[in-house]
Amino acid sequence: MFVFSKNKILVHEGRYDFNEEYIQNLDVMRSSAELPENWKRLAQWADVQNDSPDFIGLRDLWHIAGSEAFARAGGALIFAEWFRNFRKCPYCGGELAPSNHDYGRKCSECGKIYYVQQSPAIIVAVERGGKLLLAHNTAWPDGRYSVIAGFVEPGESLEMTVRREVREEVSIDVDGIKYFGSQVWPFPNSLMLGFTAEYSSGEIMPDGTEIAHAGWFDPDEVRKLKLPDGASIASRLINHFLDTH
Repeated sequence: MFVFSKNKILVHEGRYDFNEEYIQNLDVMRSSAELPENWKRLAQWADVQNDSPDFIGLRDLWHIAGSEAFARAGGALIFAEWFRNFRKCPYCGGELAPSNHDYGRKCSECGKIYYVQQSPAIIVAVERGGKLLLAHNTAWPDGRYSVIAGFVEPGESLEMTVRREVREEVSIDVDGIKYFGSQVWPFPNSLMLGFTAEYSSGEIMPDGTEIAHAGWFDPDEVRKLKLPDGASIASRLINHFLDTH
């Protein structure tokens, strides 16, 4: 069972997965142990009130326990935050009861059923003649670069989102879009869908709002930059480029 305080996870003496007996000594607000039996197939969690320094950011768990534990904990955190923040039926204000046969919650008054939401987002590594497109976001520390990413909008296919996001952020067109992989990214509830693509046309012009600077970087130049943390699919995409060039 993963133990969360707000968006941080408990890691104590190298342990990050605890039994129900352990959490009885904590100030538990809610936990998956209270849910019907069918919910036990999911990663288990407890939501507590605690400001101990043993609670660390979820990104740090990747460095301690690896990608599989990070993904399981990420899924558990998404459910924990859903139960924390989504308490009443938004349609009528009725109480929500967890289902006995799936992972939904049904309103006791109007009968509407709700499921935890994940926000799909694309992330894409664009290549041109052996160089990789990297961009600096206006919100990032100086010198940090990564690949292009953005949320899927209603009515879009994933490929449409890739083309739109690249065009909006740096004013170029891409083609040859190929699926790369995916990652749960619980900050707060995204599902990152990774792609590679090839430059098609246009000249780089950062939008100036989200992207301050962008450019084409060869492998040697990429290695000299401040790049995303190893826990992210952005890092996997960049490393794939480096491994294949």
